[in-house]
Amino acid sequence: MKKLLLLPILIFFLACNQNNNEDKNEDTKSETTENNSDSEQEKNSEENKEMAEISVKDKKSFGKKFEVKDPMNSEDMMAKFKDLKVGDSISVQFQSKVEEVCAKKGCWMKMDLDEDIQAMVRFKDYGFFVPKDIPGNEVVLDGKAFKEEMSVEDQKHYAEDSGKSEEEIAAITEPKVTYSFLAEGVQVVED
Repeated sequence: MKKLLLLPILIFFLACNQNNNEDKNEDTKSETTENNSDSEQEKNSEENKEMAEISVKDKKSFGKKFEVKDPMNSEDMMAKFKDLKVGDSISVQFQSKVEEVCAKKGCWMKMDLDEDIQAMVRFKDYGFFVPKDIPGNEVVLDGKAFKEEMSVEDQKHYAEDSGKSEEEIAAITEPKVTYSFLAEGVQVVED
């Protein structure tokens, strides 16, 4: 009779020990995944630092490789942006001249749309940068165009990145609607 009572207790302890081992294995897997993510982020960060030092003369394609297929010009892209509502997006290829780039890392750029209007371009998953000497070059972007309301904080961040003065940065006090582009790939147009 005592042996029969001990059997459920023994099974209970074995089951608890097995669950404990599974928890430890999950923790180990989680730590390994986190370490791999950290390693990947560090690797991407190092690659991006190196990319920012590369000249547009050395490399003509950035991010995902894509085949250029009848990209929109600035006027057509401007018309599409005007038709979008904040939050809407469309997948397109867009060709225009680079007006400005992040002077710190090459992690964003502005593309010409109209006389005084530019599209703010960022890169998918912060996965690649462009050379800091890319302004003035004609490029084709492949990705998503969208309209968004940019916060004061983000506007100030980008103004600081582009080397604006303290007074210009302080003058930013309201969110504004911007024409934006999330590029998966960028190709420099050859002359």
